[in-house]
Amino acid sequence: MVHRNLTVSAGIVLGMAASMLLGRRKPISIRGKTVFVTGGSRGLGLLLAQEFALRGAKIAISARDRSELHRAETQLLTITDQVLTLEADMTMREEVELAVHKIEQHFGSLDILVNNAGTICVGPVETMTIDDYRNSINTHFWGPYFASMAVLPSFQRRRRGRIVNISSIGGKIGVPHLVPYCVGKFALTGFSEGMRSELVKDNIYVTTVCPGLMRTGSPRNASFKSNNEAEYAWFSISDALPVISMSAKRAARRIVNACVRGEAEIVLSLPAKVAVKFHGLLPGTTTDVLGLMNVLLPPPGGIGSDVRTGKQSSSSASPSWITTLNEQAAQENNQVP
Repeated sequence: MVHRNLTVSAGIVLGMAASMLLGRRKPISIRGKTVFVTGGSRGLGLLLAQEFALRGAKIAISARDRSELHRAETQLLTITDQVLTLEADMTMREEVELAVHKIEQHFGSLDILVNNAGTICVGPVETMTIDDYRNSINTHFWGPYFASMAVLPSFQRRRRGRIVNISSIGGKIGVPHLVPYCVGKFALTGFSEGMRSELVKDNIYVTTVCPGLMRTGSPRNASFKSNNEAEYAWFSISDALPVISMSAKRAARRIVNACVRGEAEIVLSLPAKVAVKFHGLLPGTTTDVLGLMNVLLPPPGGIGSDVRTGKQSSSSASPSWITTLNEQAAQENNQVP
């Protein structure tokens, strides 16, 4: 009984301490702030850059593709003239640190970091290679780590800053045919949550974002293995259905709002929220259900461990009228040259 009372008392004290910390959190104004969005040349990253720009922020974006950056810059310049584009590989520490240095030189300071750059490879686990796992971890963990460590000294010195990490529902629940992706996103989720708890003392708020399916138009630029046409079909169709997928523009607005308020975590789309809650209560049941779903996914075969992009994997099923919303998103979000 004494032990139980001590546990309850400790819980109350911890709860009060947490409330005091959260009580210090105040919404910030975006206007005049400098925002760095990695992977900001297309998809969700570009939409986030646009949303921040619409709220008066100065924008820096990075990507590896120069032509994509040029097209993104053209779109952003219709909103603001405060735009800096950086050709950089965020998995390379030296390039990340140089990018942050250039932003600080150009704009004078950096206030908000959005770790958005991502990659995705779809196929059965038998066809995934060590390089697939390495690429996912380099992109989804080491990239955000390098960027966060590059901005942290300045944030701590000024005792303010926001870091937004774009993880995924795949960083909460292991999804079949997306195992390397989930491994990288799980690492990012853990890193993001740990940073949040350590940096709140410095008035630096880290937000972990776990979207479900979003209509960004990204499947055409994703990688597919095995029966690549069938893999692309199920993935692109799932990503386009309005009932289970979310408008990427709405997601971008929600993410920026969470950044402004310094929220700890947001899970985007109702199906994703339900899945996370259910998995938290019955993790074994979740994996069993996903195991049943896996039976419906394409079996190993086809091109095996070779890789094709989505646009190289078209079929009568996709693109089609079912994927119309995603094809429109691809045009709007710089996914198509």
